[in-house]
Amino acid sequence: MRDRRIVVPWFLDHRSEPAHLLSEPGDVIIGATPGTGDQTGRLAPIHSAIAEAVHETVSAGERPVVILGDCCQTLGVAAGLARAGIRPALVWLDAHGDFNTWDTTPSGFLGGMPLAMLTGRGDQRMMQAVGLSPLADEQVSLCDARDLDPGERLLVEASLVHHHKSLDELLANLPGGPLSVHFDSDIIDSKDAPAFLYPVKDGPSPVEVRSALAVLKATGRVVAFSMTVGWDQAKDGDKTTEHAVRLAFGGLTAG
Repeated sequence: MRDRRIVVPWFLDHRSEPAHLLSEPGDVIIGATPGTGDQTGRLAPIHSAIAEAVHETVSAGERPVVILGDCCQTLGVAAGLARAGIRPALVWLDAHGDFNTWDTTPSGFLGGMPLAMLTGRGDQRMMQAVGLSPLADEQVSLCDARDLDPGERLLVEASLVHHHKSLDELLANLPGGPLSVHFDSDIIDSKDAPAFLYPVKDGPSPVEVRSALAVLKATGRVVAFSMTVGWDQAKDGDKTTEHAVRLAFGGLTAG
C-alpha cells in the first residue's frame, strides 16, 4: 500500500517547528488554524482538518502517515479512520501514558490527556468535535509509559488497557486485526535525544524504535501510522534529537 504523508504544523495552538522541519515536498500540510474559545475549543478546526485528510487518504486506497505536533491530534487521525469505516486496535508507544484527566493532572497539560479521552475518560469535548465515539479499553495497547503521574498510574492500572512495559513485550502480544500505530518520539531515551520537550531517561534507543516500527509495518495490518514530534530547536544545536527522531521514523518508511 502506498503511504501518503500528512504534516500538522501545530503544537496545540502554537506553531510546531519540528513538524515543519520533517516535512518534505509532496506532503499534505494541514492548513487549518486554531479557532476560538478556550484551548480545547481552539483545537477543533485543526483536529477536524486532520480527520478529513485521513479520510480522503484512506478513501483513495492509501495509508496515512501523519506527523503530529502533539498527541491530542491523534483524535483527528482516529476520527478520519472511523469516517472511512475503519475501527482498528490502537497501538500507542510513548514514554508517557497520556492517560490523565482534569481530576488527575498535576500540570493541566492537555497533551497529557488524549489516550484517556480516546477511551471515554475525562473531558470529551475534543472527541465530540470530531464526531468520535470512545474506544473500548481492550482495543488499546499502551507500550512503555515509563513516566506516569501518580493519579494517572492508578487510572491505567484500573483500566483494561493492555500496558506493555517494553517494545519486545508489545511485539509478542500484538492484537489481531487492523492496527493504528501511534508513537510519540519521546519514547526514545533522553540520552539519545536530549532536546525533547518532555525527555525521559531509560528508554529504547532510536535503532530499537526503528526496528519495532519496521516489525509492526511488516505485519501488513497497519492502516495508519502517526508520530508526535516535539523538541526545543534552540537546545538541539548539534541536531542530536532531530537525528534520533529521523532514525526512528525510518522504521515507518523502510521496505
